Amino acid sequence: MACNKKALPSLINEVMESNRVSYNHILKYTGIFGGIQGVNILFALVRNKFVALILGPDGMGLVSLFNSTVKLVSDSTNFGIHISAVKNISEALSKNDGYEVEKNIAIVRSWSLLVALFGMLVCMLTGSMLDNIAFSWGDHSLHFILLSPIVGMAAITGGETAILKGTQKLRGLAAISSLNIIFALVTTIPIYYIWGESGIIPSLIVVAVIQMLLTIRYSSRKYPLKFDFSKAALGRGGGMIKLGVAFVLAGIMGSGIDFAIRSFLNNYGALDTVGLYNAGYVITLSYAGMVFSAMESDYFPRLSAITSDTAARNIAINNQIEVLLLLISPMIVAFIVFMPVIVPLLLSSKFLPSIEMMQVMVLSLYGRALVLPMQYLPLSRADSRSYLLLEAIYDVLLFSATALLYINFGLIGAGVAITLVGLIDVFVTIFFLRLRYSYVFSRNVMKYVVVQVPLGICALAISFLINGCMYWCFGVLLVACSILFSYMILRQKVKLWKKLSDKFLNILKIKSKRGDDGES
Repeated sequence: MACNKKALPSLINEVMESNRVSYNHILKYTGIFGGIQGVNILFALVRNKFVALILGPDGMGLVSLFNSTVKLVSDSTNFGIHISAVKNISEALSKNDGYEVEKNIAIVRSWSLLVALFGMLVCMLTGSMLDNIAFSWGDHSLHFILLSPIVGMAAITGGETAILKGTQKLRGLAAISSLNIIFALVTTIPIYYIWGESGIIPSLIVVAVIQMLLTIRYSSRKYPLKFDFSKAALGRGGGMIKLGVAFVLAGIMGSGIDFAIRSFLNNYGALDTVGLYNAGYVITLSYAGMVFSAMESDYFPRLSAITSDTAARNIAINNQIEVLLLLISPMIVAFIVFMPVIVPLLLSSKFLPSIEMMQVMVLSLYGRALVLPMQYLPLSRADSRSYLLLEAIYDVLLFSATALLYINFGLIGAGVAITLVGLIDVFVTIFFLRLRYSYVFSRNVMKYVVVQVPLGICALAISFLINGCMYWCFGVLLVACSILFSYMILRQKVKLWKKLSDKFLNILKIKSKRGDDGES
């Protein structure tokens, strides 16, 4: 017993050091992608500003409908290869089996090409049906048929992206992400300026071509393009495709609900309503969501590598949630407070009616930060049924709540629906994963939620109750409190600031030494 007591401090120190290393690792890769995503956001802001000025709410609504259509068909036909392939490749990589890795990559590329052709065919055959669902006026069947090459290119890009993720080529992914945004900016704006709404589909095709070629270029550097269409090779991909079937169904539901919501708003409201809704979605969820995409590239392969250790899985998930909450919470409060400035600055005065919806909608990011790391647990265990069940519950609730609340309260009702369903999703997911995988929140997660979420709620409250100078005073104070809390916790958890200060002092010493040498 005495021996156990002596070993206890050592065990505690070991766990604390493990957590510190995990925090450092998460922040390192979030920093790699977060820094790149910051540049991406800047270019995306410039691009969306020009698009908003040139096309207005109607044009942005049309872009949104076409993009949601492409996503629906892509997610319904790509067999989830862009996610399921990551697991297969990362597992082969963890065994240090180079031949197995290359074999898996060839299989992924072969299946990606096949599903690309399948997706194009489906898009062409369903063009008329999609037109009838999305529009109550005009004939847009040809437009949907012209979108089919984008579906094919998205499937190929998804396969190559999975290869980069599975082989941990994360810097390449970050570079691709930045170049995509830059090329999209310099190519699409002239098209929109010259042709207006008629240039929407050509611009979408140009962006898809650029993204596909860039991704292939980076992935083929390390792993040259090879395909294997033999029966044995395609059969080996059966497990990947089996897991992918769940993603197909989830894609049909997720993208289908997204498409259904925009079609509902277009038919029940108007095309400019879709534009306002999409503008709110992009500013609040897409831009802030880049923090989540920075997480995804490193986190999923890392979680997949943890096989049967429940405690290790819980620690990995909770550490990821903790870092996400600390990073995203100040952004949430700032978005709510400064939204009256952000919307006219980033879009135009035509989008002012969507401000209140955006302020309510941004609260859903708290739920997203909690749920997203948990949702990867069934995926990492190839538990497609659990993933599908959770996705189905969320999607059904989201469409029902959005339709009901929009009819009664307009755009702000749509924002309330997203936040309300996000809150319900947190409770459903944590309850299910507790039963299925013995997963529980850490005390730190609960502590951060108790501190940060009320700050966001207070920011929303003052945005509806207070005006003028008092609003900005209280708002800036709330933002400062959120930033300070996150900074203090991260400073305790990691040695990041010590490393930066040491590096800065070393630079000063070197400069001082050079100065002394010059004087002598």
